[in-house]
Amino acid sequence: MQLTLTLPVLCTIPLAPLFGSIIAGFFGTKLGGNRIGNGPCQFVTILGVMIAFVLSCFVLVQVMDGFYFNGTVYRWMELGELNLDIGFLIDPLTATMMCVVTFVSLMVHIYTIGYMQGEEGYNRFFSYISLFTFAMLMLVMSNNLLQLFFGWEAVGVVSYLLIGFYYERQSAVFANMKAFLVNRVGDFGFILGIGLLLASTGSMNYDVIFSQNTALAAQTLPGTSWNLLTVVCICLFIGAMGKSAQFPLHVWLPDSMEGPTPISALIHAATMVTAGIFMVSRMSPLFELSEAALSFILIIGSITALFMGFLGLVQTDIKRVIAYSTLSQLGFMTIALGVSAYPVAIFHLMTHAFFKALLFLGAGSVILGMHHEQDMRKMGGLWKYMPITCLMMLLGSLSLIGTPFFSGFYSKDSIIEAVAASHIPGSGFAYFAVMTSVFVTALYSFRLYFYVFHGKSRWGHADAHAHEHGDHAEQGDDHAHHGLAPGQKPHESPLVVTLPLILLAIPSVIIGFYTITPLLFGTFFGDSIFIDIARHPVMKELEDEFHGPIAMAIHAFTSPVLLLVVLGVLTAAIGYLWAPKLPSVVSQALAPVKKLLDHKYYLDDFNQAIFAKGLLWIGGILWHRGDQKIIDGFIVNGSAFSVGRFAGVIRHLQSGYLYHYAFAMIAGLAVLLAWVLYAYLPFVR
Repeated sequence: MQLTLTLPVLCTIPLAPLFGSIIAGFFGTKLGGNRIGNGPCQFVTILGVMIAFVLSCFVLVQVMDGFYFNGTVYRWMELGELNLDIGFLIDPLTATMMCVVTFVSLMVHIYTIGYMQGEEGYNRFFSYISLFTFAMLMLVMSNNLLQLFFGWEAVGVVSYLLIGFYYERQSAVFANMKAFLVNRVGDFGFILGIGLLLASTGSMNYDVIFSQNTALAAQTLPGTSWNLLTVVCICLFIGAMGKSAQFPLHVWLPDSMEGPTPISALIHAATMVTAGIFMVSRMSPLFELSEAALSFILIIGSITALFMGFLGLVQTDIKRVIAYSTLSQLGFMTIALGVSAYPVAIFHLMTHAFFKALLFLGAGSVILGMHHEQDMRKMGGLWKYMPITCLMMLLGSLSLIGTPFFSGFYSKDSIIEAVAASHIPGSGFAYFAVMTSVFVTALYSFRLYFYVFHGKSRWGHADAHAHEHGDHAEQGDDHAHHGLAPGQKPHESPLVVTLPLILLAIPSVIIGFYTITPLLFGTFFGDSIFIDIARHPVMKELEDEFHGPIAMAIHAFTSPVLLLVVLGVLTAAIGYLWAPKLPSVVSQALAPVKKLLDHKYYLDDFNQAIFAKGLLWIGGILWHRGDQKIIDGFIVNGSAFSVGRFAGVIRHLQSGYLYHYAFAMIAGLAVLLAWVLYAYLPFVR
């Protein structure tokens, strides 16, 4: 019996992970009395995500055959002529995101069995990651801004819970609060953009808004001379800056490594941080009509790609190197959006999801093998003990740096070519940023690889425990630090950990080769992405120069891009294999630059000094003067004092003597009679 793509089937995709999350979160935790154990919890959550993945693949096949769906599931509310609906939009863009999200989530669920085994809160963690999958699916499947915003905020809330999973650690609490607050800044701009669209179009449905895009482009923001569509697009992109960690709202992502490693792969490689890229691509009919907004996006993406990559060069925590790599690659995707190469941005989003999830989970495997050590300075020579993890990390790194024939090569090279062909203001700086980032990416990627898997073994020394506990608050570890004791050796992770690595390595290597033609130069995306070819002919120029994936890879051997990649790898080999004392010499020679990078351009210090302490100062004033003196002192206590004084005076009138009360009644009657005579008998006046 062939499955048909009906509304109940589509509803099953997000609801299956939700039901798994509810069962594990209620019956598998103290909330519901711990009625089921770890086995049933992991089974029901993995089953829910597996159902979502299988159905998402079916949706993708149907979409490739021409199936589209845009309809309402139910009407939540009617406010006059405004209908607030929950609905789905199924098209190639949605189907691609659904498959990426559910596949990576499934791998993370399986990986978690081995990585989190024995952890307190094991079932709670499974509940969280399934709930996150539900929220992300609701975001990408939405056909209106209301549901998009619901998914947008839901992934933010669940990420807050996941980053602060080890809530007994102060560093984890600080990290999840930082992520929450920084995203609120971006979300403020996002909701302003949604509000402007609602006020201008009277609807929150995509199709209604897109049908009025030319009218919006001709309007100005009331009371100003600013173009309305430009303001809307910039406000929407500010939301994307927070969620997709673009400069200067990127500061939350490195600190989010405080959470367990599986969520680094789920949230920070394939799903939450790509929500902003997806949103801008979905809203391409609006962004295409505002070159000022595109230029703004291009410059922000260029700054992020270049300067966040530099920070990866000085990190010693294995997860933080990959985190800064994620920031840089998100900058690449944003650059592609800025030059109107939306399909290229989604293409890189897809390839990046696989190889970055592979790298994060590979880093988690290393941490397990090193008994929860994360400092790369205490590793080295692990290829002998962890051959599978070593090979998988090598494949992920080769894809990340853009090695020809690997998936990352096809998406990164397409971005570079798109930038070179663009004439949008800021494209010159963007080209410099991406070319420099090619070298930097190769350098920090193979710095990590050589540092961890090759060279001299630097683990198992007697000072391990002292070093680890001293760095406890800084490292962002998954567990309490232990490290290898003297005499202990690293070990390969179990199959339940290495199997997801192998499954992620396959698309990291081959999916770019097989999908570049239909995704970028075919009709796959159809009208789910809108590009004004007359104004922004970048995709047309790329298509004219493209002669197949093999020819593209062969041509790379004559391009300066590959030369920069090779130079980056060689520089890493010299500094961390052949001349290991060289990096310290360079650091001393470039001490001011090293200090700047170590302090992350002082952005955290600036935020802490200006915003955190400034708001604390303002809050202190409001509390002392506003709350204590005005509200408590004047309004609450003052009113109580006034009533008490008034009561203290008039209580003397209650003497208890009958003749006093009779006198008061006669006096009151006399006053009333005098008022009546004065009011109704003119001759009295």
